[in-house]
Amino acid sequence: MNSARTILHLDMDAFYASVEQRDHPELRGKPVIVGSPPTQRGVVCAASYEARKFGVRSAMPSVTAGRLCPKGIFVYPRMSHYREESKQIFQVLQHTGAAIEPMSIDEAYMDVSEIVSSLSSGDALEYADALALGRQIRERIFTERKLTASVGISSNKFLSKLASDFCKPNGLTVVPERDKVLFLRPMPVRAIHGIGKVSEQVLHAAGIFTIGDLQDFPGDLRKFVGSFGATLKQFAFGEDTRPIETSWEAKSISSEETFDRDTEDRPTLCATLKRQASEITEELKEKKLGAYTVQIKIRYGDFTTLTRQISVEEPLTEANEIYRLSCFLLAREKLVNRPLRLLGVGVSGLGEAMTRQLSLPFESMGGAK
Repeated sequence: MNSARTILHLDMDAFYASVEQRDHPELRGKPVIVGSPPTQRGVVCAASYEARKFGVRSAMPSVTAGRLCPKGIFVYPRMSHYREESKQIFQVLQHTGAAIEPMSIDEAYMDVSEIVSSLSSGDALEYADALALGRQIRERIFTERKLTASVGISSNKFLSKLASDFCKPNGLTVVPERDKVLFLRPMPVRAIHGIGKVSEQVLHAAGIFTIGDLQDFPGDLRKFVGSFGATLKQFAFGEDTRPIETSWEAKSISSEETFDRDTEDRPTLCATLKRQASEITEELKEKKLGAYTVQIKIRYGDFTTLTRQISVEEPLTEANEIYRLSCFLLAREKLVNRPLRLLGVGVSGLGEAMTRQLSLPFESMGGAK
């Protein structure tokens, strides 16, 4: 049963931007945007919380970010540096002895059931050991790496993920089993992974705006979201039986096309990228996933093959985001300098597609800012 488990979700706060603010003290407290400057063709890889207040988000064109946040400080990404930092953080998690499922460079689930007191009544006080462990992890990361993390604790992955998002940044939130339905009620339906813009619009048209509306809906949800209906109802009541996958590995989804004739026709290439982005997005939605990395692959008539990629801090779930990043890579690298034999798009670094930031009228239980 879910109530017998204790799942902890850790999510680093604005990871890329926070690393830059730590390494460059003059950037602390300022709107930092990790990505190419708006004077160049580029996109946002990550944004500090100060920049997010202006509406700056991952995968946004840099020129748009510069317009929204005129005083934003643009910093070129240092992916190898972030990956090395991630290794140090995961060493802290591994030190606990918990079963760990990494979800991205800065996010992981931990099954701590075996190393904390067992739960019985679901009272928040019975999560005391888990809360102490969560505080210990956060404090060690801050002491050793000078970075903050948010932690969510509950009986399953779905709830612990929402809990870690609930009180960002530097938050610690527990959702007791007995309070999960109340905790979920005010949240927008988009907070449930697997609900994208299209599904959200369909549910809104049916008068379903919050998870509470899903809980109260008497009909069959399959007429709105197909086979996902049963799972959607379970999530609405905070039920999730998915195990921690300790053998988890980053997988990829891709789509490519070999043209009948080599081409450098821009409308043809754009149409191809759009179709491939749509195909990839459909598969992501079926698997309730988002992607942190987009890659393009090209092959010329002489069979020379090149790949280029870009990573962002928040999961990509929409076709237009993947398409925009693909076009950016193609243009930045000036790859269409002669006709192409093949063009492909791929995504990797797959993780759950969740809401990007929650702002809800519900108090953090057992939390600490």
